[in-house]
Amino acid sequence: MPTANPILIPELRVMLAENDVAGLREVAEELHPATVAEFSEGLDDGEVWGLLDSVPVERQAEIFPYYPMPRQVELVKAADRPHLGSLLEWMAPDNRDDLLRELDPELVEEILPLVAKAERHDIRMLLSCPEGSAGSMMTTEYASLPADITAGEAIARLRSQAPNSESIYYIYVLDQERTLVGFVSLRDLILAKPTALVCDLMQRDVIGVRVEEPREQVVQKLARFDFLAIPVVDDRQRLVGIVTHDDVLDAVRQEATDDAQRIAAIAPLGEGYLEAALVSMTWKRGVWLAILFATAAVTAMVLAKWRSPHAWLVAFIPLVIASGGNSGNQSATLVITALSSGDCRLSDWRRILKREFVVGLLLGAMLSLPGYLLGLAYAPSAVHALVIPATILSVVMVGTLVGSVLPLAFRSIGLDPALMSNPFVSAIVDVVGIVIYMGIALVVLG
Repeated sequence: MPTANPILIPELRVMLAENDVAGLREVAEELHPATVAEFSEGLDDGEVWGLLDSVPVERQAEIFPYYPMPRQVELVKAADRPHLGSLLEWMAPDNRDDLLRELDPELVEEILPLVAKAERHDIRMLLSCPEGSAGSMMTTEYASLPADITAGEAIARLRSQAPNSESIYYIYVLDQERTLVGFVSLRDLILAKPTALVCDLMQRDVIGVRVEEPREQVVQKLARFDFLAIPVVDDRQRLVGIVTHDDVLDAVRQEATDDAQRIAAIAPLGEGYLEAALVSMTWKRGVWLAILFATAAVTAMVLAKWRSPHAWLVAFIPLVIASGGNSGNQSATLVITALSSGDCRLSDWRRILKREFVVGLLLGAMLSLPGYLLGLAYAPSAVHALVIPATILSVVMVGTLVGSVLPLAFRSIGLDPALMSNPFVSAIVDVVGIVIYMGIALVVLG
């Protein structure tokens, strides 16, 4: 995320105060767009627009997406409306779509009439795609060719398409109805004889995604086939856009952040940590903490009813519940990541449960031996000490099964498995572990 540069900010403000357009233009044109956004992050909205106005609108459209999304929204609200129309026209469709989704619908409707009709159609089409779908990630800037021209003619056409295409490494071959019939790489066109036909060079087995496909499936396909871009088609197999590898990288990073927050029992913030409102963050953390507090209260109530003359058993309560909770967390994390990456599917639930049962048995047996030796140091007799290994074996097996079953159950009802966060698994296993501990103690000790 861009951060203010304390060294350059005073110089920029001096140039703005002196209306040094040439100096501002040099800064905005010579540096990388991301660096310009980083150096100017500390300016207020009016000063940022003063810097951006020193360069042509096409350069502004390159710099603008590198500001954090909350700052982009602030800048849009502070800008002159006529200026926004040309800026949106020059922005990459995917960046523009991300920005417009963050604006109030009333503001979007106010801005759209200022955009050219052709761009307005693309904007409305992208905004109509469901959030988190392939359509919401795609760009409409791609290179296309008919199948009945030569490689020489194709290269000549690509020279005119290249400035308006986000990627021209893959060129998509379309028929008269814009149906996707194949694709050819730029490398193959360059190496082919100028008289070779595109239909003879193209690959007809096109791997693409549908507009409504979930983002996770797009990521999996792009990673599996190692593509730089993947085509997006509608229900009639007509090409409507492409998803490029950089958009997928952004999606993967956001998804990983959201999953990490869910696993820590936090509803995804949806924005940067420092940008999130304190009230919103408190609510998103507090809801899960309240749920975990309630499950912990059940554990406390179970313990409160336990009346036993064997005081030495109390010392092993943290050991018992930690063993079950930790094993459950491991299972939950492994199953959640396997489901998210496509390594396993919901239909594999039998294999998953069998594996976790066996692993739980092995882990429980492994921990039971040191548990028994530790129990011998405090228990009145060797028979009494058997409570500890028997409980550890049972609790670890239960923990692994609970940690694997709950993410599968969430996926089966259409929810994100990451919602079954590790603290929640631990809380459930804690209650079950205490009940098992008490039961085994009653059986062994009477």
